[in-house]
Amino acid sequence: MSISEMRIPIQILSVRWGKDEDGFRTAEETIVACVRAKKEDKNVTEKWQNRTTLRSATAIFTFRHIPDVEITSDMVIICGDKRYDILSVENVRQRNMYTQVVAGLEVTPDGEDDS
Repeated sequence: MSISEMRIPIQILSVRWGKDEDGFRTAEETIVACVRAKKEDKNVTEKWQNRTTLRSATAIFTFRHIPDVEITSDMVIICGDKRYDILSVENVRQRNMYTQVVAGLEVTPDGEDDS
């Protein structure tokens, strides 16, 4: 993988849920990292056909491994004006060089995706 392929800026957010004084559920978001990534949208390549178990996946993000930061499926990726829920995280070839994230568009409270 070439660094020149990683040209899309993304933000990785940690979302922590709590309740306000009235008892309503609120989200507190903290920026974990701002990095450049390679983004691959869902298509019919062999790579996507092998990931058919993740039906809600719409994008794959690949970026350099971030030392001392653990990326989990509880986090969210912001890319442009879209928000993606992280579905799975993989340390590519277990070498701590690249992280690959399979993500799906976040569903809004009214049931529509953010497209």
